[in-house]
Amino acid sequence: MVLEVRNIVKTFDGTPALRDVSIDVANGEILCLLGPSGCGKSTLLRIIAGLERADAGQVMFEGRSVDPLPAHRRGFGLMFQDFALFPHRTVAENVAFGLRMQRLPDAEIERRVAETLELVELSGYGDRTIYELSGGERQRVALARSLAPRPRMLMLDEPLGSLDRSLRERLTEELRELIDRLGLTAIYVTHDQAEAFAIADRIALMQAGRIVQQGPPSQLYRCPLTPFVARFLGLHTIVSGRIVEKQGRLAAVETPLGCLLVDQQACAAPSTSTVQLVIRPEAAQPAAEDAPNIITGQVIRRTFQGPTERVVLRHSSGAEITLSLSAMALDSQEVLRISLHPEAISFIPKAGTQVEDESDDSTV
Repeated sequence: MVLEVRNIVKTFDGTPALRDVSIDVANGEILCLLGPSGCGKSTLLRIIAGLERADAGQVMFEGRSVDPLPAHRRGFGLMFQDFALFPHRTVAENVAFGLRMQRLPDAEIERRVAETLELVELSGYGDRTIYELSGGERQRVALARSLAPRPRMLMLDEPLGSLDRSLRERLTEELRELIDRLGLTAIYVTHDQAEAFAIADRIALMQAGRIVQQGPPSQLYRCPLTPFVARFLGLHTIVSGRIVEKQGRLAAVETPLGCLLVDQQACAAPSTSTVQLVIRPEAAQPAAEDAPNIITGQVIRRTFQGPTERVVLRHSSGAEITLSLSAMALDSQEVLRISLHPEAISFIPKAGTQVEDESDDSTV
């Protein structure tokens, strides 16, 4: 591992911000610190960068402690949500700032500025002022300034948070491609799960100063370890139940929705008989006569999302289920009969073992 963070503790005015946090980052990996506001993700990033000092713990880079080093000597590139550009300087002067701090010759600075602006597709923008740029162009200048000194690691704190959604989605893809092309190790902070899924090799999801789950994006989505993780990733349908039988890769679980077959391959059933299930939005499919997990519910809310609609069904038990269905298949139906695919239903292995910062009202 190129970066090793061990047992970091940080408190502000008696309030714990980080509680014994440890993470590793491999060379060339993009790690995303994901979580709600106030969970400690930006504080952890600032401690790794050298902008904050931990109360306890250690930060190691390439096998050596960087704790004694100030931020400017750690060799990390930093990029923030507000871009922190110098408005009174040109684009080229902004990009050259870190290079002049390194006291490089003028010719080398000029060469690197031109090279980096080309890299972020801003060739010819060097003489422009910051006021002449769009939000997306300012983001690219901030990125170029972070990349020009050839950092040992790139650190980004909500870098796209101030941009509109369509621009943010496009730049997320471009940023991922650029980091991959340069072979950089990166830590990316965001509160947006869609952004994290798009850019990360691995996600560390934080809650109240702790990392509650980490792994590849697909793993977190398919097998959230706690109700908090499920809800934060947009998986709001959590159902209580009791395992009544196991048959190979399938388990039969008695729930308020009826007896549901659940695929154990992605996320194995807990050893206890009482369990919680998360039903992912894509679970719904047309209900053929021999299909498993057939349920009927009244449509109580519909949200148009282009090719799909987000639909909330109310089952006769009173349970509400949030699903994503083809807009063409819905028409104006008020009652739907659907099947829930077993592979899109997962056990929550640690249900109730983590402190939840939101109510369990959606658990049925």
